[in-house]
Amino acid sequence: MAIRVLKKDLSLNKMNSKKIAIIGLGYVGLPLAIEFGKKYNVLGFDIDNIRVAELDNGIDRTNEADLNSMQQAIKGTTGAGLSFSSNGKDLNTCNIFIVTVPTPIDQFKKPDLSPLLKATTMLGKILKRGDIVIYESTVYPGCTEEDCVPVLEKTSGLTFNQDFYCGYSPERINPGDKVNTLTKIKKVTSGSTPAISEEINELYQSIITAGTHLAPSIKVAEASKVIENAQRDVNISFVNELALIFDRMNIDTHEVLAAAGTKWNFLQYKPGLVGGHCIGVDPYYLAHKAESLGYYPQVILSGRRVNDNMGIFVANKVVKLMLQKNINIKKARVLILGVTFKENCSDIRNSKVVDIYNELNKFSINVEVFDPYADKNDVLKEYKIELISKFKKYDSIILAVSHNEFLNVDYNSIKKGKSIIFDTKSFLPQTLIDSRL
Repeated sequence: MAIRVLKKDLSLNKMNSKKIAIIGLGYVGLPLAIEFGKKYNVLGFDIDNIRVAELDNGIDRTNEADLNSMQQAIKGTTGAGLSFSSNGKDLNTCNIFIVTVPTPIDQFKKPDLSPLLKATTMLGKILKRGDIVIYESTVYPGCTEEDCVPVLEKTSGLTFNQDFYCGYSPERINPGDKVNTLTKIKKVTSGSTPAISEEINELYQSIITAGTHLAPSIKVAEASKVIENAQRDVNISFVNELALIFDRMNIDTHEVLAAAGTKWNFLQYKPGLVGGHCIGVDPYYLAHKAESLGYYPQVILSGRRVNDNMGIFVANKVVKLMLQKNINIKKARVLILGVTFKENCSDIRNSKVVDIYNELNKFSINVEVFDPYADKNDVLKEYKIELISKFKKYDSIILAVSHNEFLNVDYNSIKKGKSIIFDTKSFLPQTLIDSRL
């Protein structure tokens, strides 16, 4: 037993002598850089020099970072500390590179690996013998070794698993969640050789209090990430389809789920909009890989189709409710509350609220959107939607995101005489709303 402990201590001492670079300082990279910065010499790198300047001044526009922890990490202790940079030359002094760049889908719902491959090309140009590149970005099984490693070899002139090594440890950050934070979520790890696997696992063990799970291969670790979100996507699509069916029967879906939920093994999922950078994206990565191997997924893609159309359903449902109350659609003003992809966070990536907005616009309805969390400039740039700062009077109000602040809105003061309130999240008191998803 003493020998095993000694071996681990020696490995960690080896890690302490190295410098870690976190590539990408978004929702995933920044919290990771902060935690590692408490124990190691860490460089947080991002190509966005404005983002780096903000972080240098203690500003985090994502609201994900613990700013006190960030300042502690920046001050550091002997042999440890966190710094930020957008200058690629600063990466030359690093030995371990952890890549946390976005992996979105394109307009055809195919994986867009361009940010990942650009970061990989950049690293290949500075890669040295003995360096380790660890990917955290969500990818399909095989991407690290089949897509990224060849780029690293070509640009570096080095040989994989001889001169340099790779690992994969999928991110599990839950934006807006202040309880299940980075260190409290068990971390899956993997490496390209048994020895590197152990080294990477021990590195993450040193900051993850919830512990780690060492996967037997990089492909297994990659696959574990995409099925986490694909599973959730399929389960939500089932209750969303139930909502579509029960709407035609004039049955309240939530009342049905409450009754069914009295059985011990019934899974508690609720209908809703499914967007964001994980659940609304990852199933397409798995489907893409499956199709490249000659298998065309049925369940995964059918779930995606249901979930992708829920915003359109909500918009059309609201229009029907307004018609039932003889509200003039052409002169109607509708308020959408929330534009981020989930509650109490500022992340607007792949927000399905935009589908509601676009569908209502097809009816020539005057649609206004309010969100206390979203950055106005980002929303305008990404979706061409100008967020409002003051309420008016509305013919219909759609609660699209369950931000806590929306519980304090005086709805009666912003409603017109026969206005409709539609709750997509079953968040507001049932006595206040006219209908819900």
